[in-house]
Amino acid sequence: MVSVTVTPAGKPLALARGLPQIIDLSGKQIQDATIADVKAALTAKYPKLYTSRQKITLKDSKNAIADETTLADAGVTDGGLLSVKDLGPQVSWRTVFLVEYGGPLIIHPLMYYFPKVVYGGPVQHSLLQRYIYAFVMIHFAKRELETLFVHRFSHGTMPLKNIFKNSAHYHLLSGVALAFAIYSPTYAATSPYIRGTVRNDPLFIWAGAALFLFAEVSNLITHITLRNLRPAGTKKRAIPHGYGFSLVSCPNYFFEFLAWLSVAGLTGSYVAWIFLGVSTYQMYVWAVKKHRGYKKEFGGAYPQERKAMFPLFA
Repeated sequence: MVSVTVTPAGKPLALARGLPQIIDLSGKQIQDATIADVKAALTAKYPKLYTSRQKITLKDSKNAIADETTLADAGVTDGGLLSVKDLGPQVSWRTVFLVEYGGPLIIHPLMYYFPKVVYGGPVQHSLLQRYIYAFVMIHFAKRELETLFVHRFSHGTMPLKNIFKNSAHYHLLSGVALAFAIYSPTYAATSPYIRGTVRNDPLFIWAGAALFLFAEVSNLITHITLRNLRPAGTKKRAIPHGYGFSLVSCPNYFFEFLAWLSVAGLTGSYVAWIFLGVSTYQMYVWAVKKHRGYKKEFGGAYPQERKAMFPLFA
């Protein structure tokens, strides 16, 4: 049996007022006892301090120790000290994604089907508006289905308060702002912005639809590739190969960029272009981080010719 003393990191914890506490890990040795074992033992003593709320660190350190790390690897000896911080209420990443993507699936139909409430009068929807509405619904329905049946998450939870920040991008920008702009009388069948212009030309719209569908299907393929890299119930990481990955580390982001580029190009809406710019910037930041992480983890085994998100460029 191995024991460690767990103290609160900073001020006393409301959910674990008995700390500091000696935690006994029965049947474990210093070489095989993990941080996950310590968290489980703490939860057994303080049920409201469930494992995903806990951040375990070395004494006087702010760096979290991964759950799978053994006490020996963390530099903790029998009877050593660890600190725990309460991260607050948590929510699963799957729930976060469902809430994020669910917003536009509710907002767009409301804007599309109730123009009298939104714009004060009827809107005779143009061919372009009908296509863009279909694009948006297909995109976010696909994201919901991927969340339920495709994605495997390396992190189980995130702080509950972050769900509001993460959802704002989708609910406000790609939800309210985009829907209000695209389904407005400006893009209606009777609008001079549409009548007699390329935006009322079926060939132009079909070309945009072809790009959109190509991007969406390609994005799905890359998500399935990433899923197959990680066996269920593990956090295993491996070098992705196959469709799109021969060019960039994050082809899923590149294909999503193409999908929203088709929306912005077809409509010419400044809101669509702003959304494209904001989302592309964020995806590029994530892509660079993942790209550097791959190169650091796999070293020379990682294909050096790959870019982060945009083929041949960056």
